[in-house]
Amino acid sequence: MAAKIIQSDTRPFNRIAVDPITLDIAENALRNARTEMDAVLFRTAMSPGIREQHDAFPMIANQEGKMVVGQFGSFLYGFINGYEGTIEDGDIFITNDPYSCNGAVSHLNDWLLMMPIFHEGKLVSWAAMFGHMTDVGGKVPGSLPTDAKMIFEEGMIVPPTKIFRKGELAEEVLNIMLHNCRMPEWNKSDFFAIIAALRLAERRVRENIERFGVDTYISAMWDMLDRNKAAMGAIIQMIIPEGDHKAHFEDWIDDDGMGNGPYRIACSLWREGEVAHFDFSDSDPQSLSSINFLLNEEMFKMFFGAFTINLFDPQILFNDGFYDLVEVHIPEGCILKPKKPAALSCRTHMLGRIFDLMGGLLGQGAPDALNAAGFSDSPHFMYSGFNEQGEWYQLFQIGFGGVPGRPAGDGPDGHSMWPAFTNVPNEFLEAYFPLRIREYATIPDSGGAGLHRGGNGITIAYEMMEKGEISIHDDRWLTYPWGVNGGEPGRRSTKRLVRTDGSEENIPSKCDRIAVNPGDILYFNTWGGGGWGNPLERDPELVALDVSRKLVTEDGARRYGVVLSRGKVDKKATEKLRNKMAGSQSKQLFNRGFDSIEELKKRCKAETGFEPPAAPVFHRFMQAAE
Repeated sequence: MAAKIIQSDTRPFNRIAVDPITLDIAENALRNARTEMDAVLFRTAMSPGIREQHDAFPMIANQEGKMVVGQFGSFLYGFINGYEGTIEDGDIFITNDPYSCNGAVSHLNDWLLMMPIFHEGKLVSWAAMFGHMTDVGGKVPGSLPTDAKMIFEEGMIVPPTKIFRKGELAEEVLNIMLHNCRMPEWNKSDFFAIIAALRLAERRVRENIERFGVDTYISAMWDMLDRNKAAMGAIIQMIIPEGDHKAHFEDWIDDDGMGNGPYRIACSLWREGEVAHFDFSDSDPQSLSSINFLLNEEMFKMFFGAFTINLFDPQILFNDGFYDLVEVHIPEGCILKPKKPAALSCRTHMLGRIFDLMGGLLGQGAPDALNAAGFSDSPHFMYSGFNEQGEWYQLFQIGFGGVPGRPAGDGPDGHSMWPAFTNVPNEFLEAYFPLRIREYATIPDSGGAGLHRGGNGITIAYEMMEKGEISIHDDRWLTYPWGVNGGEPGRRSTKRLVRTDGSEENIPSKCDRIAVNPGDILYFNTWGGGGWGNPLERDPELVALDVSRKLVTEDGARRYGVVLSRGKVDKKATEKLRNKMAGSQSKQLFNRGFDSIEELKKRCKAETGFEPPAAPVFHRFMQAAE
């Protein structure tokens, strides 16, 4: 049953012609409104995940719920058609339940708020935003347990709920939500910061209607969607061949935090007429642990659109206009569409790997435009406990790593998977948490060698100043970020804990409840991006420059066939070494760093210090539906 939208004026809008200048002005006004939403949020929120790292995503949609400006694509159409209640002026809705919104948010930490915008009694737009709350309850601080088997272990679940009714806050509902988390002051501040951002969007929409007229405003939004569809249609025709050609690619999540893995995600791609088809049927069934990712089909279309637009024409306004040019098939019961109540709290790894998967798929038809694998994750570090004053402290931080080598050049070092994310300043960490940052640097040679070097990962050395517990979410400790067109893979991630007595221990990439004491130091090392192209074709002077910048070591320069003497290129020795290496260089389109998962597991203990994960067991109830 669809929601009942209460409007005092039910007359349809008139679709009118909008001249190009007015359309551009309206488009940029909405772009600016979206940017202002971010600014209001980041200046008002308290949690470092939102305030400092910007883990929040706004959008403005038209009256039907199609995103016109934003980032994560629209989930509003599904909400409007699935919510059994009324939608009125002054209402705001909240949910954090992935299963209630078909994966519009993908774990319980994301509080999603949606607000209809009315003008003179008519629904004219929607504003929405979701942000990652530091804690929403559950069995571990941070609400992201690696060993959860059901979503009920991960925190409080809120179905789509009217949190504001005709402008009045449902305080009892909010108080229940805040009562079920470890950081209520942060969550309350972040909640009202999101509300302020939505109010700002509402104000800007009404200003634009007053400026242009309601019919012009509505028509301009439809024109923006149509423009996006035309542009994306041309890109799809260009990069995806029609006919019998079917591209296929697969990648893996290394383990599930419970000793099993790797888990495969696989996709086939082809085009029928003007429509691109993505089929995930060959992916593994859902996991018994929390690495499942409930991939909303609309969200995947967003991933595809954002990837291709940024690759081919970043000036295109990204929105939902092209969605009917893409068909996505994800079978129920697979690891990308688990059945409720499957756990979802470690879904970040699958979410991120989707971008590597798309790169491998889309680049097969145009190898010169192919990207290597990169920092396809948002690894988490969490540290919590009681300080000397008996006060609770809790940190959630997102780590950065190496962006892949690209046709246009080297991958940036120490960057986020999401371009809008920023790091938490060390000064902020040390001021508000019992931590000292002893080292913050790129890891030389962690980026894959290539004509265009993969970006390096980073190391952060956290010294704990209070007794507490840490949790870690990460991946790529077993498989490598693959290189392309002859480029080499990037280096794996590692986590090392040095105790005050000098003893050291390797920490798994997914773990909770690791006890730490004052003086213990955690070395959180992320992975690098894969290299692009033959390393022997890289300008030796660029290699020497990388060495001088401590991005590559002198030994690492030899991967490029470059010999240095006192920091300068030894031309004769370099020529000799390159001639010697030329016959053994990889000519693979994809260089994964291993021939098979079985062969990789045999090397696991010697290379990583950990026993290889056991092959996953998939029970009958987890199998994909026929």
